[in-house]
Amino acid sequence: MNQIHSKRAIWAWVFYDWANSAFVTTVSAAILPVYFANVAGANLGGNLATVYWAYISSIALLIAAILSPILGAIADFKGAKKKFFTFFVILGVTSTALMYFIQTGDWLLAAVLFILGDIGFASSIVFYDSFLPHVASPEEVDKVSSRGYAFGYLGGGLLLAINLAMIMLAPSEMTGVMSRLSFVSVAIWWCVFTIPLWKYVKEPPFIVQKGEEQKNPLVVSFSRLSKTFREITRYRDLFVFLVAFWFYNDGIGTIIKMATIYGNEIGISSTTLIGTLLLVQFVGIPFAILFGWLAGKIGTKRSIYISLLVYTAIAIGGYFMSQEWHFLALGIAVATVQGGSQALSRSLFSRMVPKQKSAEFFGFFSVSEKFAGIAGPFLFGLIGQAMGHSRLSIVSLIIFFIVGALLLTRVNEQEGIRVAQAEEIALSN
Repeated sequence: MNQIHSKRAIWAWVFYDWANSAFVTTVSAAILPVYFANVAGANLGGNLATVYWAYISSIALLIAAILSPILGAIADFKGAKKKFFTFFVILGVTSTALMYFIQTGDWLLAAVLFILGDIGFASSIVFYDSFLPHVASPEEVDKVSSRGYAFGYLGGGLLLAINLAMIMLAPSEMTGVMSRLSFVSVAIWWCVFTIPLWKYVKEPPFIVQKGEEQKNPLVVSFSRLSKTFREITRYRDLFVFLVAFWFYNDGIGTIIKMATIYGNEIGISSTTLIGTLLLVQFVGIPFAILFGWLAGKIGTKRSIYISLLVYTAIAIGGYFMSQEWHFLALGIAVATVQGGSQALSRSLFSRMVPKQKSAEFFGFFSVSEKFAGIAGPFLFGLIGQAMGHSRLSIVSLIIFFIVGALLLTRVNEQEGIRVAQAEEIALSN
């Protein structure tokens, strides 16, 4: 691969963060949760809209978590990472576009479309992440991964700004229509800015192991997964990192998904909720890049520890939130660590993964991420339903950050890299 092609592949990869982040900002985090609470779930009483949204988020990620390792293994076997990636992008784009038809009381339709859209989004990320060690050198992965998150903030933030302007500047009787049109804009944005990846990121090389040539891909996928589980002790540091990531990313993901609907429940205005998330997108850009630089100075693990300390303070602050400026302040705090913590986690994992098994291993990474997304919102909803309010739900998230940080201390990054490199050599011979 020549240098020009390599740079194109890197930038094409980065732009998928720009593309898919529109779903995260407008659909998952900002406009759909508020629309769900005030329109689709308008007939639900008490804090049931918040509780249902938490359960819906858990269901979507449970399905994605089950699919991810199976599809990753099949993609590795068939050399079909881009085909699977494309299928899930189309699923996500189509489901998001159909959200235009959600009307008052249609909370079940909203739930089904969001679940399908989130499956498309989450599953496409499995294959997207697996491209990273193929488009970037080991020396570049921290910077490229952080650059992806930075562009994700920018792309998601730009479209959210446009959508916010559409909603705020429209006459009151058109607010619902503008909200639904914002979902259509996400579908278009997501599809258009995926084109560079389709064009410039090539299908990574794959290896058919001896004895697998004539077997059914599904049988092979389960066989490979079983083998990976049996051999997990060979990747001890990778496995411990996955468990650590499961815990701390649980808290991060729950804060992202539940912030606006929690704020809506305690009386924060829709303008402040969406406006704060818009601000978060742009404040997060320099901090996502800063964390890539910081990792080079103090190390990846130490940089992640800093982010988890900040998240712990955010969860505690959320319990006491009562005024609109509180939501704004906590939003800015999230912006300082959100992109950096996730980008560095992705790049740290990629260093400990044998390249020939990247889709399969990133499937496990995705399972860790998705199961985290199941537990956090489910616990949030369970506590909120039991208490009749969600304040204790938000503060309960600190346990995920504390346990995750403690487990991360058990990860020997250099040993994990050494084992992965030895595996690459063995698979190549």
